[in-house]
Amino acid sequence: MTVVSQQKPWQEIARQVQAARERSIEQVDPDIAALPETHAGRVIDVARNYLSPSEQAISESSAQTLVASLAAGKLTALAVTNVFLRRAAIAQKLTNCIYELLPERARARAKQLDAYFAKHGKPSGPLHGLPISIKEHVGLAGRDLSAGFVSWVEQKSAEDANIVKILLQAGAVVYARTTEPQGLLFHLCGRWPWKRVAISPVPLPIRITPLSRRVAPLVESPHCKRCGSIRSPAANCGLYGLKPSTGRLPLIGCGAYVLGCETILGTLGPISPTLGGVEIFMKTIIESKPWLTDPMVLPIPWRDQDSHIRRDGKKLTVGVMWTDDVVTPAPAVTRALREVVERLKVVEGVEVIEWKAFRQKEALEILTKLYAPDGGKAFARHLESSGEPYTPLTAWTLRDTPGIEELSPQGVWDWTGKRELFRYAYLQHWITTAPEMDVILCPAFPTPAPLHDTSRYWGYTSLFNLLDYSALVFPVTRVDPERDAKDTSYTPKNEFDAWVYEHYDPMTQKHAPVSLQLAAKRLEEEKLLQAFREIQEKIGLPFVDCLA
Repeated sequence: MTVVSQQKPWQEIARQVQAARERSIEQVDPDIAALPETHAGRVIDVARNYLSPSEQAISESSAQTLVASLAAGKLTALAVTNVFLRRAAIAQKLTNCIYELLPERARARAKQLDAYFAKHGKPSGPLHGLPISIKEHVGLAGRDLSAGFVSWVEQKSAEDANIVKILLQAGAVVYARTTEPQGLLFHLCGRWPWKRVAISPVPLPIRITPLSRRVAPLVESPHCKRCGSIRSPAANCGLYGLKPSTGRLPLIGCGAYVLGCETILGTLGPISPTLGGVEIFMKTIIESKPWLTDPMVLPIPWRDQDSHIRRDGKKLTVGVMWTDDVVTPAPAVTRALREVVERLKVVEGVEVIEWKAFRQKEALEILTKLYAPDGGKAFARHLESSGEPYTPLTAWTLRDTPGIEELSPQGVWDWTGKRELFRYAYLQHWITTAPEMDVILCPAFPTPAPLHDTSRYWGYTSLFNLLDYSALVFPVTRVDPERDAKDTSYTPKNEFDAWVYEHYDPMTQKHAPVSLQLAAKRLEEEKLLQAFREIQEKIGLPFVDCLA
């Protein structure tokens, strides 16, 4: 990516982006543009106050329900698109989740789809009329591709990213582009600089950076991740988020300052209010055979027609990792995990075993070296070109953390070699100590949604980036201050553990979603989704509707 030198102060550029976003909201509904941005309590409830009963019903329908209704002609694409534009505009005023709305493009697309349906009497594709948001760094022809840097604003995409082309071919309507962390790096550093406010749709004091939520509701939203920017926001907002292994979904046309650095590869994946939305997304993209146009995509078809669990009468075996032995999960997370395990243990055909953390400190050391093998210099350069300051978390992670250093070419080779040896060792440990284990059940994050600038540990998600395993986050329950009280007798084991312990506050995080994570081996997305579908149906997840 070639960056044009910015002559304006970075604050002015940011204000221009914000103003353009406000204009896009005014195009949807001028009254929403005047909506106050500070509300006490659950902002999901605030959003519902500005929607008619029919708008609420449409915008809170699952992807499966919407696709079926659109395919049957019960709803028009234009009607659904207008509802989602309105709710996304409301969500932006309440949570700062939108980079820009696309009312002109989305409405024109919806009208085109309705005309097709009227002429042919059938949907144009498997996603006919389904509104989909995309993260801003997923290229859209003629639109900004800032990838979280002020200095990249006004760099335009020449064409749609491959994944957008596939979604459009399937009949989807792209109606919004969502905000992202500084430089795409840290999923909980705030949606800087496009207004330093970002919150969960649950209690207002929880300062997080959700990418997609039902309050928007951004039904299907492809995101890119190297350390948890699919699973962490999904966990914090009570949504489903899937990180596939690299090579399953196309990346061509997406922007990132680390493109070309293959030490820890990123991947796209969906966030959805329902598991079915994740399944529809993956099936649609992979059945389009994206490897025919993107050489980085592996030629592996979507294999959901085959059973990947219970083969030869074998039980579904779930390994439970209670802690990674570096940071102990907060009481709310441990309770959620315990409740799931207790119910699984009495399900016929499911076996629950213990899975101990494996060399987690070594994994974290490798990740620290390989996330920024240049010592953070490229990141700093992109900030300096506009004068944009570091956010607290990017400063801490890319500049101030012990272990961050510029590696020589030999150093990059050495640490990449350690990455491969760790992957080999982890797999050997799996197949020798628990060969029957199908999936790993563990925390997604050590706490419920954290406050702004306090998310310093993401080892539970980044482990599976290092391994390149497929992983799914799913909602379980909500924080209950009485049941999830802080253990005042606990003594932290290390600096990370102390930080997480100090910043856990069940009163501040009251009613926040509590989510868990299920992981399978590399390229086992179909097996992972089948295993979770089985678990979900057998024990009735989530135990509490986090979006109600």
